[in-house]
Amino acid sequence: MSAYNVVRIRVKPEHLDEVLSYYRDRPLDFPGMKAMTLVKTGEHDFCLIGEWSDMAAIVAARPKMIASLDEHRHKLQEFDGGIGVTDAVSGEAIVERRA
Repeated sequence: MSAYNVVRIRVKPEHLDEVLSYYRDRPLDFPGMKAMTLVKTGEHDFCLIGEWSDMAAIVAARPKMIASLDEHRHKLQEFDGGIGVTDAVSGEAIVERRA
């Protein structure tokens, strides 16, 4: 089964169009990445959902994902609780269902 990573971000209002363009136009050039979805969860809040071939692909891509985030880290708002500008989790799918 696939593996997924989910990263919650909150974009500063003045950078919203720029960040959305970044994710719309950026090539999916991570080995093992099957798909990337950006879900709007609030006015300036989003979840990035990556679908990967397996956990090894996510682990291997982490340095490149962090470098990608570093390009626009200053455009994101910090979350409460001292977690920084992202709230990330990842894991292997236990149940996958598709229509």
